[in-house]
Amino acid sequence: MSIGLASLGLAGGAGILSTLSPCVLPILPILLAGAQSSHRFGPLALTAGLATAFTAMGVLLATVGASIGLNPEHFRNTAAVVLIILSIVLLSERLQQQFARLTQGLGNAGQTWTQRIPHEGWLGQLALGLTLGLVWSPCVGPTLGAAITLASQGENPLQMTLVMLLFSLGACLPLLALSLMSRRVIQRIKGNLIGAGKIGKNALGLLLLTLGILVLGGLDKQLEAFLLTNSPEWLTTFTTSI
Repeated sequence: MSIGLASLGLAGGAGILSTLSPCVLPILPILLAGAQSSHRFGPLALTAGLATAFTAMGVLLATVGASIGLNPEHFRNTAAVVLIILSIVLLSERLQQQFARLTQGLGNAGQTWTQRIPHEGWLGQLALGLTLGLVWSPCVGPTLGAAITLASQGENPLQMTLVMLLFSLGACLPLLALSLMSRRVIQRIKGNLIGAGKIGKNALGLLLLTLGILVLGGLDKQLEAFLLTNSPEWLTTFTTSI
């Protein structure tokens, strides 16, 4: 498995779904209201901090995963098995709840740390965003884990960073969009967003399951070749140049 169009698309989609998680979305109006009242650029600083945290954490873990010394083919198969496991978690509400319970201690520690950080001004919101990666890890673990697994297939740090940056940007897009809405509007559409997030998680789970099976069967390279052949020239040039 290599970094290709499919991996980049999945990383961005996983990021969007991480923000639409049922245990993240309900607290967004409060976070955004605080960010908007602290500074006019508060929401931008908050999302910048979150993107930086997700990207740095993902690149670090992906680098560790890529440097464990496995034979490249064995590593591909291991990554495929991890994707299949994560896909099963995404497709099961019960497994997601169990994962959240297992990582609850980490989330509680992050929440305590967040409360100690001054939130005033754009610097305070930047610091808050930097800690949200830890605070949200129990909820976004399956999608974040999928992005890290995809990033670990990169042949160099630039490819790993690109995958995690797309995940981070995907996670920030809903935040930026919601920051432009009033709290009343957010409350009115929150149910629809949660429903869309659940559907999206099921779709992502099926895609990851398919990708994992394709990799184990050695068919993923054929899929990447097909996507490269049928994608716009500028996109093909970009993805093959990194």
